[in-house]
Amino acid sequence: MFDPKQKYNFNFPTPIRFGIGVIDELSAHLKAQGLARPLVVTDPNVRELPFFKKIVEQLKNSGLAVEVFSEMHKNPLKSDVLKGGDVYDETKRDSIVGIGGGVALDVARAIALRINHRRDLFDYDDLEGGDKYVTEAIPYFVTVPTTAGTGSEVGRSAIISEDDTHRKRILFHPTLMAKKVFADPALTFDLPPAITAATGMDALTHNMEAYLAKGFHPQCDGIALEGIRLIGESLEGAVNQPNPTNRSYMLMASLMGAVAFQKGLGIVHSLAHPLSSLLDTHHGLANAIHLPFGMRFNLQGFEDRFESMAKAFGIASGKGEDLIDALFTLSSNVHLPQKLRDIGVEEKHLIPLSELATKDFCHPSNPKPVSTADFFAIYQEAY
Repeated sequence: MFDPKQKYNFNFPTPIRFGIGVIDELSAHLKAQGLARPLVVTDPNVRELPFFKKIVEQLKNSGLAVEVFSEMHKNPLKSDVLKGGDVYDETKRDSIVGIGGGVALDVARAIALRINHRRDLFDYDDLEGGDKYVTEAIPYFVTVPTTAGTGSEVGRSAIISEDDTHRKRILFHPTLMAKKVFADPALTFDLPPAITAATGMDALTHNMEAYLAKGFHPQCDGIALEGIRLIGESLEGAVNQPNPTNRSYMLMASLMGAVAFQKGLGIVHSLAHPLSSLLDTHHGLANAIHLPFGMRFNLQGFEDRFESMAKAFGIASGKGEDLIDALFTLSSNVHLPQKLRDIGVEEKHLIPLSELATKDFCHPSNPKPVSTADFFAIYQEAY
């Protein structure tokens, strides 16, 4: 196990600087690359927090000319990306630093794509073969996570929604990976318990769905199991009795989940995505509610995989049924809503949610096929 008091360098899949206090190295890193005019991209909430203002002050005091962009929705839209790209051009930036959770980092990555690629943004949709149009250089791009959830800091894709339909589109290319990640657990210390809980359940979902996803990828499987173990040890404490150790373990587990899910995701994300599209639900919260139900759907026929996850999670019996019970218990112990009705979903929403889930891009890698009727049945159960 790593020591939360230490700082580490490792490369997987991109250079990562990990440890409490590494954010203080950001200015020197940018200057060492010959950069002087970063566009710092974050969300409106993070922009107002003391730690973010301190980061900006440090950058400015080191002689960097900083511009901050934070105009984005809770579930980011194409128009958010275009506005950010305009700010980059109009203020003559030379680099992009994404600071925040998944929303800010997705917008920052999409802006980075936009700078030298001027087709319609969704011409680059990976699900429609748009990656072939990604041919130009990407501005120097650094990511700084402030939540232990999405793991977007180590990703190569951005999920951006259409403004009118709110349909989610995927922008993906290997060149969209950050040139450097500064993963500082201290930036998560002041997160509200509810955000810590929802983003932590998101990270757990990434690791579990990656482990179950179809296909052969033993490296991802091993990473996912270690991520599950870290979250089993630390999430409840990070919410209810946070300390540097459990915060550090959660941030590392989040990184692991995002690396592991290059293997694929599954039914839980396909259940969750429509809630964000239709009802603007926080992504981590949507995953948290659906995780036990999705895992119950997948259990039969994959008992050996569930046994491995149960053991990693710390379930003494090693039984999949007990793991699913533990997921319900964990969600309750970190004070998250347990049912869809608790977050404003109405019965009339279940059919359109099911139709959207069927069209989602995640469930094709689920270990079991999922029909519209299956999605509707799970939504009813979770309702």
